Amino acid sequence: MPAYLIVIREEPLQNPAEYEAYKSAVAQNPSDIPLKPVAMLGAVEGLEGAAPDAVVMLEFASVEDARAWYNSPAYQAALPHRLAAAPYRTFIFEGM
Repeated sequence: MPAYLIVIREEPLQNPAEYEAYKSAVAQNPSDIPLKPVAMLGAVEGLEGAAPDAVVMLEFASVEDARAWYNSPAYQAALPHRLAAAPYRTFIFEGM
């Protein structure tokens, strides 16, 4: 069953240099786990509640693959740069 990893940036970038370092680190898939980018930083229109600043949605074959990708050493090495750039929420959910 497919799974989706969602990254929500709550506010505008506070440290663009850290975000650039993050983007450089994840320019290539940081592991052998296949993923499909579904949505990347497009326009956001809030319908209920405050709209986030940005959203990224990645599709994986399973929750286990999404979790393994997120926890991979390469992604974990890049992650501190993203977290230093702005406040985020990240979660995985199982699709249909």
